[in-house]
Parts: sequence; C-alpha cells; structure tokens
Amino acid sequence: MLMSDYEIITDGGRRRRWSSSEKLRIVEETLDETASISVVARRNGVAPNLLYRWRRLMLEGGAVAVSGDDDVTSNRAVRQMEDRIRELERQLGRKTLEVEILKEALDKSRSKKLTWQVQSQPKDGSPLSGMQACPAGQWMSIVAETLGVSRSNLHARVTGSAKPRRRYHKAQDAAVVPLITALVAARPTYGYRRITAILNRQLRATGASPVNHKRVYRIMQAQNLLLARRYTERSDRAHNGKIVTMRSNLRWCSDGFEFTCWNGDIVRGAFIIDAHDREIIAWCAVVNAGISGSDVRDMMLAAVEARFGGHRAPHQVEMLSDNGSPYIAKETCIFARQLGLKPCYTPVKSPQSNGISEAFVNTLKRDYVNVTPLPDAVTVLGLIAGWFEDYNENHPHSGLKMRSPREFIAAQTATA
Repeated sequence: MLMSDYEIITDGGRRRRWSSSEKLRIVEETLDETASISVVARRNGVAPNLLYRWRRLMLEGGAVAVSGDDDVTSNRAVRQMEDRIRELERQLGRKTLEVEILKEALDKSRSKKLTWQVQSQPKDGSPLSGMQACPAGQWMSIVAETLGVSRSNLHARVTGSAKPRRRYHKAQDAAVVPLITALVAARPTYGYRRITAILNRQLRATGASPVNHKRVYRIMQAQNLLLARRYTERSDRAHNGKIVTMRSNLRWCSDGFEFTCWNGDIVRGAFIIDAHDREIIAWCAVVNAGISGSDVRDMMLAAVEARFGGHRAPHQVEMLSDNGSPYIAKETCIFARQLGLKPCYTPVKSPQSNGISEAFVNTLKRDYVNVTPLPDAVTVLGLIAGWFEDYNENHPHSGLKMRSPREFIAAQTATA
C-alpha cells in the first residue's frame, strides 16, 4: 500500500505530437469571438505561435490543411502497441523500485539487529523456538529511515489520518486574476516573470502594492495560463566576452532581420540597439530587396541624431555588427568615422559576439511577428514602427531589473 505511491516515469521531455482531431478541437475554440487565442493556447498547453499557425491554416485551407500538418502516422495499431509498451515499462520500473526499497530496508534491519531477535536456548533443553518478529512500530521506523522521511509522516500516509491540503490561496487573489488574464490575452508570448513586471507597473500607477512573481506563477498555474514548456538544446559554443557596457552610448549593436508575409512578400530590415539600455535607436526596412549600404548609412545618421541631437557624436561610440557587405563597405566605414562611430565586427562564425542583436531578433519574431497576421508587405510595414515603439516602452528585461528600455533610461536620468 505504500509502494503504490511511487512511479518510475520513463518518458522524457519530448516534443508533443498533436493529432488532427486535437488540432481541430483547439482551433474551433479560437473561432469564438469572445475567446482569447492566448488563453486558449495556454489552457491546452500549446505554444501561441503554433496555434496562430493552425488557425491561419484553418482559415485558408480548412480542416484538410490542419490535418495535413500532422507528421505522425495514423496507424492506430502502432500507437496502441507503443502505449502498451510504455505502460509495461512503467510497471516494470515500479516493481523494480519496490524490490530495491525492500532489499535496502532488509539490509539495514539486519545490520542494526532490529528486524529479528534470536531467542536463546531454553534451560529445559527444548529446541530453539526460532525467530521472533519485531513489533510493527519497529518496521515502520525502519521503512521511514530507509525512505528518508519522518515516521509521523509515514504513519499519517499509511493510516490516512492526515487531512489533504488544499491549494494555497490568498483572499486578494480574486482581484488580481482578471488583471493577469487581460495581460495574458494582450501578451500571448509573455511568461509569468514578464507578466509580473507589467502587472506591477499597472499596480504602481494606481497606487496599489506590487505582487511577488511567485504569487503570479501560482495564480497562472491555477488558471492554466502558463506557457507550454519548451525543450531546446543550447549550443555548445559559449561566448565568454562582455557585450554589455557600463553606461549608454558606449557601444551600439546592429544586425538584420527577415520574415515572409502570407502572400510571399519578403520583408528585410536592420536596426541599431544600445548595448547598455537596450533601446532600439534607429531601424530601416525594405520589401523584396536586400539592405544596402545606403540604408545602413541612413540608419547610422538617424541614430546619431536621435541620441545626440546633431550630426556627430560628442565622443567615440563603437558600432558593432557582423561582416555583412552593407557594414564592411568602404563608404559605410568612412561615413561612420565622420559621424564619430568606430566600426567593429564580430569574428567569423561567432554570432554570440553580437548576442544583444541576436537576442532582439529572436524577441521580435517571438513576441510580434509570430503572433500577428501578416497578409502582405504593406500591412507589415505599417506595423513595424508600432512593434519597435512597444518594445522600447513596455518590454521588460531581466538585465534591466525587469524594466523596459525607456523606464531604465528615465531612472538613469533621474539619478544622474
């Protein structure tokens, strides 16, 4: 009765395979006008960008398109056999654990002479009466010591005298739940830490007390609002250098991005981000063409004017980029020096050296591109400016103590 509480799980953290019926059921939930796609995704344990993709396939090609995305074979017999094998493996692991625990308990009991007591030879010459079992209390002590738990806890579990604990909650949780739900619907890719940062920003604006991120995690877990866990492997190549600077306007980083619209238009762009406060200073974008050296030079000039209000930086600023032809062009290097910028380039095959720019590209695609309808390039070009502005104003950074770039800059200005 004790060993049934333990189970050996042999199935690791692998990517989940969704069947066609499950995809259709989840997509149908999003077709309700009152339903939030983000809330539906979290409730069913689906990544929001994946659900947006299924929904687009449904709207464009119907159920056939959604079903065709399933790369798992539909052989029902094979699936049943796989389920049966996994169940047998779980049972085998459970029995193996029981045997190992009993063996360890028996070995400890023999070494301490607690399990059995041998009676001495009676004076009347009668044969040995054999072995005398120890009391039940000693058995429970041995098992508790073997499992590494307290005897009182083990006794309460065996006898069922302990009352089951209900989920921990506070009376003030009811007032926070609608605020968290609204933020989750508006920010489908934000986890509980970034939701906590924006929630506390709203609470401070109204004069209310901020909440702890652990409390937000507990509430989101109870409401099935947590993001689906991602299983990814990190690259073995580690970058030991330091990209972040001690103050603003010492090093700017630049990189490009690219994504495809639903009609086939390709949007390419570039940006300049500060390595200290993470603000996007300037950016440019083109359609069905590459970023040219002229685009990069215009972007550099816009960045210098935005930060210093003139056509030249008052001190030398490093301009870190990759080895793309728009950045290493002779005209670009000359123009950068005229603006007071010092061109710097990452080593070949070392994108980690420009990690701040690489991280922003991932953020742009995860938080904006993948969760926004992209019908054509004209529509997208009208959205990019709002994306960058929202990032500068609202996006929390762990490196900035969960503040947005503009909040961080304002705090620096106030303390200067």
